[in-house]
Amino acid sequence: MSDVLNELVTLLTLEKIEENLFRGQSQDLGWGTVYGGQVLGQALSAAAQTVPEDRYVHSLHSYFLRPGDVNRPIVYDVDRIRDGGSFTTRRVVAIQKGRPIFNLSASFQIEEPGFDHQDEAPDVPKPSELKTDQQRMAEYADRLPQLLRKQASAERPFEMRAVDPIDNPFAPDEYPPCSRHWMKANGKLDDKPSLHRFLLAYVSDFNFLTTSLRPHGATWLTPGMQVASVDHAMWFHRPVRVDEWLLHCVQSPSASGARGFVYGHIYDKDGTLVASTSQEGLIRERTPGS
Repeated sequence: MSDVLNELVTLLTLEKIEENLFRGQSQDLGWGTVYGGQVLGQALSAAAQTVPEDRYVHSLHSYFLRPGDVNRPIVYDVDRIRDGGSFTTRRVVAIQKGRPIFNLSASFQIEEPGFDHQDEAPDVPKPSELKTDQQRMAEYADRLPQLLRKQASAERPFEMRAVDPIDNPFAPDEYPPCSRHWMKANGKLDDKPSLHRFLLAYVSDFNFLTTSLRPHGATWLTPGMQVASVDHAMWFHRPVRVDEWLLHCVQSPSASGARGFVYGHIYDKDGTLVASTSQEGLIRERTPGS
């Protein structure tokens, strides 16, 4: 396991400071604020620590309320809303400086047999045939803002490989409103199913909302572009391992009112649909002086 992945796993463990109350630290990815997927993964971990071990998260719905400070701890307050015969529901509020920065509702279920069908996975190039995101970033690293330049070579907890990358993120053409990318944790992980779901929630926020910019000839590097997640939802359909290759296929059916909407399906390397995702977020292009 890489050092940065080991650090992330440790951060997801959280410190229990009181019944239903947990504290987490942050991993600085060089953005100046807490990465949304980290807060999502930690909140889910906090909720799961109040749920029987034989129940696994099957859905979550969340809102990003304020930017998080990477230099301060985050407190996670868990509300035990319901404990049923098959389902358990939890609500979590992430707090920093006395104010909520994120809230989450998650539902957990015992494992049960039932009907089974799924969409087919698309036929795409294998990860070994594609460049990593870091290799692509290295090609234009000297044009990145100083704050982001170290990301081009920094170790990451997940390896990402775009199936249909944007050729020039500084002067992009217009692309269809869809994107697909392979992703895999940088190291072997324990077999604990809940850990893999926490980490899948974490990585699901990468390369997601920006798909809504593709048909407009814009990227997150376009001058004046403000991109921020507002809400995030996930459904976990089947067992998953994030230390094996996963394919996230994302569509953006709508953008309006300075908001973009995206949804996705996550398949494992064998084509099994393991999760679905959706998100709406801010995509605001600021003009000089505005």
